[in-house]
Amino acid sequence: MTLPAPEPPHHYHRKVIHIDMDAFYASVEQRDDPSLRGQPVVVGGDPEGRGVVAAASYEARAFGIHSAMPMKTAMRQCPRAIRVPADFGRYRRVSAELHEILYQYTDLVEPVALDEAYLDVTFNKLDIPFGQRAARMIKADIRRQLRLTASAGVGPNKFLAKIASDLKKPDGLVVVAPGAVHDFLRELPVAKISGVGEVTRLRLLEIAVTTVGELGQVPEEELVRRLGKRGARLHRLSMGIDDDPVTPEREPKQLSSETTFTTDLYDAGEMRSALKQLAEGLSGRLRRRGLSGRVLTLKVRYPGFETVTRSQTRPLPEDRGAPLLRRACELIERTDAGRRGVRLLGLGVSSFGGEESRQLDLFE
Repeated sequence: MTLPAPEPPHHYHRKVIHIDMDAFYASVEQRDDPSLRGQPVVVGGDPEGRGVVAAASYEARAFGIHSAMPMKTAMRQCPRAIRVPADFGRYRRVSAELHEILYQYTDLVEPVALDEAYLDVTFNKLDIPFGQRAARMIKADIRRQLRLTASAGVGPNKFLAKIASDLKKPDGLVVVAPGAVHDFLRELPVAKISGVGEVTRLRLLEIAVTTVGELGQVPEEELVRRLGKRGARLHRLSMGIDDDPVTPEREPKQLSSETTFTTDLYDAGEMRSALKQLAEGLSGRLRRRGLSGRVLTLKVRYPGFETVTRSQTRPLPEDRGAPLLRRACELIERTDAGRRGVRLLGLGVSSFGGEESRQLDLFE
C-alpha cells in the first residue's frame, strides 16, 4: 500500500521506519510451543487473582480480548482461551535478537519497547536508497531469523511512520510518500495522534473536530487557547510535521545473555557447551557494536532457584569468544554447579573502553 509522491516539502527529507512486532509476547509463545498455534492465547496473570492480560494473540483478539483487560474478563469472553504466564526474560532475549537485526541496517535505532523501535535509514549501512526496500528486507530478516512477523510503517518522520505501521496489522507494510502526507492524514481520526486521549478528543469534538484534516483547519492560536502548549504540537502534527529525531539508545554499560534449560544440567560437558554458545553469541554482539570489556560476570541458577554470580576482571578488554569461554569455565569452578546442577546459565560483559573496572549486576 504505497501512496503517490509529488515533490517532497523541505521538512520531509528523512526516511524513518517504525517496526512493531505483531502480538509480540503471544507470538513468541506460539512460536515456541506448536500446540498454541492457531489458538486464542492470552499472556498474563492468574484469572483467580487480579491478573491482567499482557498480550493476546490475534485469535484471542477476535473475541474482543486486549491488553490491560482483567484476565478474569478475558477468560469469560473466551472460555477456551489458553492462558500462558508471562516470561519477560525470554521476551527480552528475543527483543535483543530483534535489535541485533535492526543494527545491521543503521546505528540510528531508537527502541520504544521490547516489541517496537524506530530506525532512521536516510543514510544506512547497506546503502539502500529506498525506505520501503529497507523495511521489506528488515521484515524478511525478522521472519527468517526470529520466525516472527512484524508490521512496518515508512515515512519522512517518526509520527507518520508510527501511524503507518498500525494500519495493516499483522505483517503489514505501509509507506507514506512525502508528497502524499496531507492526503494520508486527512481522514484519520484525531485519536490516531499519540497523546490524544479521551479527554482531548472530547474537547476537540466541542469545536467539531473529529479528523486530523479538520484539526489542521483550526488556527494554532485557537488550539493553544483550548489545549495549552499541546495545542501547538497538535497543530504541527496535523500538518504532518514532526522534527523529533530518531534518538539512538545510549551506549550500554553492559551486554549480557542467558539461557534457561528445559531440564536441569548436571554434566560438566553440557555446561561447557552451553557456556560456549553464550560466549560466542556475546562475542558476536560485542564485535558488531565495536565493544570490548574487562569484566566478565557469570550467572548460575541452581535447580532450587537460588541464583549466584561470579565476576572476574582482566587488565585488557576482550571481545573474542575463546577467551570469554576460558574465563567462564574458570568462574563456574567457583560455584556449586558441578555438585548441585544448573537450571540457568548467563554471561555478561561490562567495563567497556576507558571505564574503570567495576563489578556490575548485569542481570537485574
